[in-house]
Amino acid sequence: MASANEQIGIAKAAFYPTLSLSGDVGIESARFLRWINWPSRFWSAGPTLGETVFDAGRRRATLNQSIAAYDATVASYRQTVLTAFQQVEDNLAALRVLENEASAEDQAVKAAQNALDISTYQYKAGTVNYLTVITEQAILLQDQVQAVSILTRRLSASVLLIQALGGGWDASTLPTLHDVAQVK
Repeated sequence: MASANEQIGIAKAAFYPTLSLSGDVGIESARFLRWINWPSRFWSAGPTLGETVFDAGRRRATLNQSIAAYDATVASYRQTVLTAFQQVEDNLAALRVLENEASAEDQAVKAAQNALDISTYQYKAGTVNYLTVITEQAILLQDQVQAVSILTRRLSASVLLIQALGGGWDASTLPTLHDVAQVK
């Protein structure tokens, strides 16, 4: 945006006359030996003023083009900022929703584990057949897979949130295999 704004200033400056200062220094003599004498040396200095009288609207068109380019870069910047805000809000909402889903799924896993424990005790007591135990194991496994899926989506949303906020990770800051082994 700063560059586009600068181009507007350059286009506006084209409307004003140009003033330049120049100077010349030289030696004028037909003979080589007279070059060292003061009378053969000359110099001149003076200003030059220039102005374009008629350009068929080229300067005005250049100014309008610079203003349009600036407006386009401002609009692009605003769109980028709005997109960033939208990404942050979307990922915050996703984290909030996934937190509720994870809580409900944890309760479902606990309930399935309790149902499996009860059906296992009933099978050992001889009141139900083993098909009931297998069914409860399948339900527990399905709930555990769903819980892992929700956890994966939560972690992905966390990474996307950090990315949307402009952050990131450096590989040097990641824990080593030894650090991870010590946590367990």
